[in-house]
Amino acid sequence: FLIYASCSSTGRNSGIPAIIAGRNRVAPKPAPLSSRFVYTLGAMFKDFHAQDRWSKKDLHCQYQAVIVAIATRHADAVDVKFLVDGKTVWIALPHPAWEEYLHKTGKVITDALAIQIAGHYLKAAIESGEYAGQQMFSLTVAETMRHLDATLEEMLAPAKA
Repeated sequence: FLIYASCSSTGRNSGIPAIIAGRNRVAPKPAPLSSRFVYTLGAMFKDFHAQDRWSKKDLHCQYQAVIVAIATRHADAVDVKFLVDGKTVWIALPHPAWEEYLHKTGKVITDALAIQIAGHYLKAAIESGEYAGQQMFSLTVAETMRHLDATLEEMLAPAKA
């Protein structure tokens, strides 16, 4: 079960579960919905195509699942599963990135945002030639934050006419 408590005197509240930070501590009480900034996430990286840098082949990428890796492989990460031309590819996003983003912005990384971050990374890996058919990519906190920033920048950019 999850226990909610008020945050410190900073007055900053969030709904991040204590388990996300990988520590046994009391989770802060969520802020009222009216005081939260909510990103409206489209399906940018749920079903997309990317061109492999080396073969020039168009690869079809489809989001499949988000799994907390503690349950499946005892890792401190969130695994996002994609199919790349029908082959399974996992993108592991480290839990400490959730805590860093919370401290940096006061906002949480939602499942929908995690999917977008992982999809952004996968597309970049394919287009840069880093993807060579492997089944698993483990991102660092810095890589996760870089792709999170790039994803938000793309989402919040004005639509091109």
